[in-house]
Amino acid sequence: MTDFRKSCVYQIYPKSFYDSNGDGLGDLAGVTAKLLYLKELGVDYIWMTPFFVSPQKDNGYDVEDYYQIDPRYGTMEDFETLAAKAKECGIKLMLDMVFNHTSSRHEWFQRALKGEEKYKNFYIFRKGKAPGVPPTNWESKFGGNAWEYVPEFDEYYLHLFDVSQPDLNWDNEEVRLEVQKIVRFWMEKGVRGFRFDVVNLISKGEFADDETGDGRRFYTDGPNVHKYLRELNEATFGQDEGIITVGEMSSTSMENCFRYAGQDSHELSMVFSFHHLKVDFMGNEKWVLVPFDFQKLKNILFDWQQGMAEHNAWNAVFWCNHDQPRVVSRFGQEGKYWKESAKMLATVIHCLRGTPYIYQGEELGMTNAHFTDISQYRDVESLNYYRILQEKGLQAKDAFRIIQIHSRDNGRTPMQWDESVNGGFTTGTPWIGVNDNYRTINAEAEMADEDSVFYYYKKLIALRKEYDVIADGDILPISPKDPSAFAYERRLGNQRLLVINNFYERECEFCLEENLDSFEKLLSNYKGPDGRSMGRIHLRPYESMVLYKKE
Repeated sequence: MTDFRKSCVYQIYPKSFYDSNGDGLGDLAGVTAKLLYLKELGVDYIWMTPFFVSPQKDNGYDVEDYYQIDPRYGTMEDFETLAAKAKECGIKLMLDMVFNHTSSRHEWFQRALKGEEKYKNFYIFRKGKAPGVPPTNWESKFGGNAWEYVPEFDEYYLHLFDVSQPDLNWDNEEVRLEVQKIVRFWMEKGVRGFRFDVVNLISKGEFADDETGDGRRFYTDGPNVHKYLRELNEATFGQDEGIITVGEMSSTSMENCFRYAGQDSHELSMVFSFHHLKVDFMGNEKWVLVPFDFQKLKNILFDWQQGMAEHNAWNAVFWCNHDQPRVVSRFGQEGKYWKESAKMLATVIHCLRGTPYIYQGEELGMTNAHFTDISQYRDVESLNYYRILQEKGLQAKDAFRIIQIHSRDNGRTPMQWDESVNGGFTTGTPWIGVNDNYRTINAEAEMADEDSVFYYYKKLIALRKEYDVIADGDILPISPKDPSAFAYERRLGNQRLLVINNFYERECEFCLEENLDSFEKLLSNYKGPDGRSMGRIHLRPYESMVLYKKE
């Protein structure tokens, strides 16, 4: 059985990772070319975002064919080579499966549009409430109404995301059987992990108007979602204890996640939840500029850590992914304390209870894109909201500033490999611009510097494998109301681990009711002596330390 508690997963956005043929797009051969880099880092799994045939309206999350590699990423032979070479490096592959919706160009949907009843039932078609009025007032997550009118049928189809991403009808058993076939196909190709995109949205409840307008309560953690996940588990990956799974849970509840990722629930190995990444929103509104709420961040992370532990359920722990801004820009600092804050943020996540996920470039401290013109953006959500914000009355410059901070493209700029043109990502013209700071922040420079962010991540990955208390220990918040420090203890038998982090540029004093001098320092982001003195510790800007004791 795979011990995913001690594992670390590295997320690759293939389009932006490494381009092996100079066409400006990263590809599967590019991932193969960088396996030794990932082996050096020490990761156990590579999770790759979708590389299936797709029109790329949503960067591959609109799948046209689940069985074929999109030619822009390579061939099935390239995938098989990658799988074999990764295995030689001791690295397993995790695929990203998008089963809430397909592309509108998928054969199923094309046949539905031709009026084939079987395939119409693969999707969610409904009559409008009145001529020209959609079935409900639900809002698409990418903006606008979530229903699209089809004149030939005088009906609408549901798309919770882009209009080109019609939602599948999971209440149709034929759909569920097709999904099972797809999972088994990739298992036979040697895939050892699956990440399921927005999987808690697959079961829709009542189709009714929502007073808030967004409709989430009708389709989030729906009535049959647990039943359908257990069914998928038992028919596919649950038959192989070596396969790990993670579900992306959109706007979920902790109570549902106890079941999704419960030790004996037979659904998924672990879950992604995103509540902690909404602390710089205004309520659920992403497209605003407000300071992040540090106390709320701690409350959410500690609540989930303790709640999931109490119910024997497992978290995926992370700061970054292809849908999020870069964490060092978001909660850290890009200036004088860039390196210290990047390391501190890594410490906070990697010592928590849960399987840590690293998003490509995070281990280098890559920052937000800092694009200067809207023409540099490629993300459909960002471009939609740039228009929507102006329609709501914002000036273009103010709308653009919000896009700069929150755009998903912040995490999608090319991986910075070295200081050569385009950061060594491609010899051609990159599909999206490379961050201007690639000459100073890049893999080659960091691998030559033992004090780099890269080597700090490597140490954190190794610590989890060496110390059982990190993988299996209980978690206890320390001074959870402290205005500057993010601190917690991990306990397992006679092992104790203290993780103390200053989240700010200002220095601070942190006090505990015991002698800290009796702990061994396993890791710190500052060199030399620290500010420990009995039960008090003086923390420098963004200072972070991991202390250990066996009693």
